[in-house]
Amino acid sequence: MGFRSFLYKLAKLLGDVNAVQKGKVGRRIGRRLAGKATGRGLRKLFK
Repeated sequence: MGFRSFLYKLAKLLGDVNAVQKGKVGRRIGRRLAGKATGRGLRKLFK
């Protein structure tokens, strides 16, 4: 695992911790799912 990959994983984890502290976990999960769906759609368009 490269250094950049480590930093991205760390940022994701810190975002999760922050969402739990603020009580906004559901919103974060929804946005993450929406982002994944968008990425899949774009991948199909440009494949």
